[in-house]
Amino acid sequence: YYRYKLMSTLKVNTIQNTSAAHSSTPEQIAKGRAKAWLKFDASASSSFILDSFNISSVSNPSSGVFQVNFTTAFANANYAVAACVSGNPSSNRGIALVEDTATTSSCRINTFSTSENINAENTDENSVVFFGD
Repeated sequence: YYRYKLMSTLKVNTIQNTSAAHSSTPEQIAKGRAKAWLKFDASASSSFILDSFNISSVSNPSSGVFQVNFTTAFANANYAVAACVSGNPSSNRGIALVEDTATTSSCRINTFSTSENINAENTDENSVVFFGD
């Protein structure tokens, strides 16, 4: 009687449930299964995306306004979004979502300063996470 320890590697492009209703790629699983996420420094003059997943581009049409475009679109525009601003805590900054412009392929967010009045501002160290189908 011999005991063997077998080591093997399973390589797949997609993992899918038996009804084919849900699937994930190994990359999605490794990234935490959020459909998309983004960390950016809006105060930087160029190349402000610090890291991202499923984000094709981000534009800044006006101060404090950011158009986030997804590489792979959502099935519908009813996805959940969580966002925050970190960085300098004495700056009294916040972040808000502009929900009326959310589409399956993009979402606009506003960053703003709350130091005295609420003013649109390109803030540093912003994080946004998108969950949905």
